[in-house]
Amino acid sequence: MPSLNGKTVFITGASRGIGLAIGLRCARDGANVVIAAKTTDPHPKLPGTIHTAAAEVEDAGGKALAVEADIRFEDQIEAAVTKAVEHFGGIDALVNNASAISLTRTLDTPMKRFDLMFGVNVRGTFATSQACIPHLKKSENPHILNLAPPLNMSPRWFKDHCAYTMAKYGMSMCVLGMAEELKADRIAVNALWPRTVILTAALAMIPGVDPAACRKPEIVADAAHAILSRDSKSCSGHFFIDEEVLKEEGASDLDQYAVKPDGKLLTDLFLE
Repeated sequence: MPSLNGKTVFITGASRGIGLAIGLRCARDGANVVIAAKTTDPHPKLPGTIHTAAAEVEDAGGKALAVEADIRFEDQIEAAVTKAVEHFGGIDALVNNASAISLTRTLDTPMKRFDLMFGVNVRGTFATSQACIPHLKKSENPHILNLAPPLNMSPRWFKDHCAYTMAKYGMSMCVLGMAEELKADRIAVNALWPRTVILTAALAMIPGVDPAACRKPEIVADAAHAILSRDSKSCSGHFFIDEEVLKEEGASDLDQYAVKPDGKLLTDLFLE
């Protein structure tokens, strides 16, 4: 498999969870990893900061740059992208991982929470992509990868959490539009979504989920690495599922990713 050695990967929300796992997988290739997230001081309930994540990336064999950025605000995005380019000389891949979730029905969704989901998921993804595209155009193998689901318009995915579904599908629609828009620039734009629920801090937002029915973030990280390693000119506009990517790469043992090997796994949202 091609290596990401020396490539610069800009990851939003990379202080913990799936974003950090992707950063660590890229670091094992010797990649430069830009950790763009809000958490600079330890959170009382959530693990990790941009600084602890940077230390883990360095320990894994990569080079790290921790930048504080709230992607709801374009001035912070621009500052983070500028720092990344000044520090590493460019950007080869953008992973739009940062996301806010609230699985609540319409009357139970405060507008403050609605605005947070749209500000991070939709606006943040669009704005970060916009800021990185001029630099991606200069890369030999440029990629944008959104952690977003396939567009499934069944009412079942809207009726219990309409606001969240609209916000996540906004990230998916960025893939649909930008993949076609940026084709001439050789910038691949794809989505990646897990087949099963992933054990992260966000799991606390999904009531009643047994951690033993989940997979580890590493399955998404390995799939992301495989996508980012592919030729951008021939791999764009896809809505990838993590386990399908790994099977295409020849992986046969997915039990290694299960929290409880041989246990019954819970299918993630938006997948039949």
